[in-house]
Amino acid sequence: MDPATLVVQALVTGAAAGLSGAASATVTDSYRALKEALSNRLSGRPGVLEQIVALERRPTAPAEGLVRELVVTGAVDTEVMEHAQRLLLLAPAAAHLSTGGMDLSQAKGVQVGHGTTQNNTFH
Repeated sequence: MDPATLVVQALVTGAAAGLSGAASATVTDSYRALKEALSNRLSGRPGVLEQIVALERRPTAPAEGLVRELVVTGAVDTEVMEHAQRLLLLAPAAAHLSTGGMDLSQAKGVQVGHGTTQNNTFH
């Protein structure tokens, strides 16, 4: 996953966890730190900041435009990536999946979580 997409996924995950009430104080603080880091880098780009606010209201909305803007502006640096990765590790796995717009009803061998192992045999 490219860095801008990872950052947007972290924003979506954090926003969804907050809306669902599943966010712990640690997740909320991590989300706030990511938003603050992005806001500092995007201070001259109010349109991009508005896209982040819109994403908070509707985490399931398409976010390709925001990904593109993060790439164009160069807003994703090491600090932003660290905040995004931390948020994705802290946020509940269910919020991460439920906000990605993924339909797993026909999936085989799906695994949720970090640092887990899975062995599949399909017939």
